[in-house]
Amino acid sequence: MSAAGSDWRPGASPARLAARAALLARARAFFAAHAVLEVDTPLLVNAPVSDVHIHSASVRLASAGPQAAPQYFLHTSPEYAMKRLLAAGSGDIYQICHVVRGLERGRLHNSEFTLIEWYRRGFSLAALMDEVEALVRTLLGSAAAARRSERLSYRDACRRELGLDPFSASLAQLQQAAQPLGYRGAPEGNSRDEWLELLVGGLVGPKLGRGALTFVHGFPASQAALARLDPADPRSAQRFELYCEGVELANGFHELACAAEQRARFEADNAERRRRGLPVYALDERLLAALAAGLPDCAGVALGFDRTLMLATGAERIEDVLAFPTERA
Repeated sequence: MSAAGSDWRPGASPARLAARAALLARARAFFAAHAVLEVDTPLLVNAPVSDVHIHSASVRLASAGPQAAPQYFLHTSPEYAMKRLLAAGSGDIYQICHVVRGLERGRLHNSEFTLIEWYRRGFSLAALMDEVEALVRTLLGSAAAARRSERLSYRDACRRELGLDPFSASLAQLQQAAQPLGYRGAPEGNSRDEWLELLVGGLVGPKLGRGALTFVHGFPASQAALARLDPADPRSAQRFELYCEGVELANGFHELACAAEQRARFEADNAERRRRGLPVYALDERLLAALAAGLPDCAGVALGFDRTLMLATGAERIEDVLAFPTERA
């Protein structure tokens, strides 16, 4: 049969489709047992995220009148909408949903993928890490049985894998550390964060979680995104990532609740977007209004469901656990 003739076939085998259904059921049972409410927020949103590393897909819906069709975006995460629910008194919530991000394709990436995102009121970052580990062990089943638990700071992870302190190393030291990746000189304008992200993505992350579920916490304050800064050390943010076998599975925050600070961060993101020649959009004023109305003290996390399913089933590529990858959707 020709390649074109078989192009209709799914990426995942029947066994992996069944495993997908079983893990989704397991996840919902986990949250039901922990009294966390399932919610469902819109796929189409009015304002995209400002993060320079996330690329939103835009959509224009047909207009019946002479006016121009309004522009919407496919959400890259349900975070903004879920925080609006939290501010309105929803209590602890979770969501399992498809999200869409541009410029994402590879062994571990598909433009459309599934997130499990949840928020817990009154949880510390450590308590949320405990719960993330409990859920991931539940989802991985026997694939998690022999894995140890590991928690280390971002600083210690860089010291261990790079032999440098990410908070005090000079730009020249960061550039030197990147030489194994083929980077021997920085294009003008490359920031310290860009070097750190390159090093963590290319040299540190792939070595984490070997035989373990490894949580890395205490990211640089400049990479806080929507997380609070650590009151004990304002150079670091109350943010963590979870790795298993060199694969990033989750990203969690002790959520920033200050509307003024969040606005300043969004505006800084947009300034960086302009510098990089990326599209710049209006801020999500509804989210900022929700923060101003009062976001409860909470911690939240997004877990990549497809990657977790890959680990649970031994799949090598993300398309092996999807019904259809984007190219054949």
